[in-house]
This record gives sequence, C-alpha cells and structure tokens, in this order.
Amino acid sequence: MYLPPATTELQSATGAPEPGGMRFLRAWYGPRLLSFAVAVVTTLYFGPRLIQRLPDLTDRAEYLVPTEQIQINQPPRWIPSDFVTQVARAGQLPPDLKLLSPTLMEDVRAAFLLHPWVDDVVSITARSPAGLAVRLKYRHPVAMVETAQGLYPVDSASVLLPPDDFSVTDAREFPIVGGVRSTPQGPAGTAWGDPIVLGAARLAEALATRWKPLGLERIECPRVASRTGTTSMSGDIELPAGIYGLVSRGSLIVWGRTTTEPAAGELSLEQKLGRLEKYHKDFGGFDKPHGPYRIDIRHWQEISRRPLGPLPQAGRR
Repeated sequence: MYLPPATTELQSATGAPEPGGMRFLRAWYGPRLLSFAVAVVTTLYFGPRLIQRLPDLTDRAEYLVPTEQIQINQPPRWIPSDFVTQVARAGQLPPDLKLLSPTLMEDVRAAFLLHPWVDDVVSITARSPAGLAVRLKYRHPVAMVETAQGLYPVDSASVLLPPDDFSVTDAREFPIVGGVRSTPQGPAGTAWGDPIVLGAARLAEALATRWKPLGLERIECPRVASRTGTTSMSGDIELPAGIYGLVSRGSLIVWGRTTTEPAAGELSLEQKLGRLEKYHKDFGGFDKPHGPYRIDIRHWQEISRRPLGPLPQAGRR
C-alpha cells in the first residue's frame, strides 16, 4: 500500500494543497490567541472601572500612624524631647500618616531633613501593625563659637546647631572657639559661612578625645592678616596669618594650620597630636614648670618654648 511522504502538504477542501499563508493565518487566529486578546481588551476597558469600585483602604485605622508616634533611633541627649513634634510642625506633616500613600516616604524624609539636628535620613521602614520607624544620622556638636552675642554650637562642618538646646553646663563640655569676627550667615541647620570657623571646627573634632585629658580650654582663630603677614592676639603675642593656637592655663600653643594635608614644612596631624601628648606627659601640663609659655609644636626637630605673660582679655574673648 502506498503512503504519502511526511512532507506532503495538507489538502484544502478542494483537494489542492493549502498555501503556506493560509496555514499562518489559521495559526494566528487560533482559539487560544483569540481568547487572550479578548481578555486583554476586557481588562483594559473594565479594569479602571473595577478599581474605582474597590474600597479605599488608605483611611482605615490599621493603615494610619499618628505622626507623634514615629519611632526614631536614640538621639544624643542635647536633642529636645519634643523633637518629633518639631519635625512634624516644620515639615507640615498631617496628624495621621497614611501608610498606603504613594508619597509617604518622600514626605517624611523631607520633613526630617528640615530639622537642624538631622544630617541625613538613613532609612524609613513601615511596619505592621501600623507603625513607622525612621533611622537618622544626627549632627554632633564639636565646639562653641564665642561671639559678642554669646556662644553658638557648631558641628565638624561648621553647621550651626540650635543654641537654645544647650544649657550653660552643656556648653562647658566643648572647646571654646575665640577670635571669631564673623557671625552665622543663616539659621540653625546651615553652615556658618566662614572658612576660619570651619578650620576651628575641624581642629576641635581632631582633638575631641584628647581635649579634656590634655587640659585644653580654647581654640584661638587667626585674625585678618596684617601687612607684615602676622595676626596679633594682643601686645607681644603674635600668630602667623592662617595659624591657629590652643590655650591651656594661660599658655599659648602654636598649633599651625588645620587642613588635613599639612602645609610644606609642617608636621602632620598625628605628629602634632603626638607632640602635645609627649609634652603634657613630660611636664604634667602646658604651664609647667614655670609658665605660662608660648609653645610652638610645629618645628620638625624640636618643640620651642618661651615664657609668656598672662593672656590679655583681647586674646581670651
């Protein structure tokens, strides 16, 4: 019996071979594809109408968080107890936050970044049952800048912090930065705007762990350079322009520049810190044995020292 080869084309109703194009159309318009197309059209047409009929869950109690109940990581003790309330007020957050709101994270982040104590918002996490946890990077004070108007706290980037959040006792825990001629250029949460204050803030940060053990009291900022290239604190006390000084028990320690990269011919930060610690250990203080002194720690070979009279008030502001 004769069998047609496997490659023989299908016969049409008339007995003639079915063209390839017809086979393509038959496959394209098959039942499965037509059913899929109908489903897509139905979804596109009726979907929005069905969504509009779904219940709105954004106002349900289980999806609402009272703004004042936002959880934050432990803040430093200088930050006021009503910190979250201040954030909500300044950021104009509603009394209740909707966890299902598409702008929730953005709104909460923006509100916290407005507060002067917040350096950055690390993360925001929505929890069930209804809760919201915010992890913050707080600003930390490193010094108090002395001006005619009083003491102003700053962080290591010279950002002004809220002065009213510090008591007199708190202020005494930080280095005093004296000799500053400028005043803050903006409100709390903005940079001081003076590179001299920025240098002093960086120096205070570098000395933070050694400040009290070494008995340091003040950072004296360089004044405006004179024609002779020096800046005078008073009378016979002179500091080269751009050079900072440290004060301890009436003695003036010539520190040098505060940049992270030492100037040509100047010791590095770690070398200067080592010299401070060695001098303090050898003599028991910077006013020992018969001070006060003018102590220069910048020289490569040795520390220079000469007697110094009491620092006048002009230099101790």
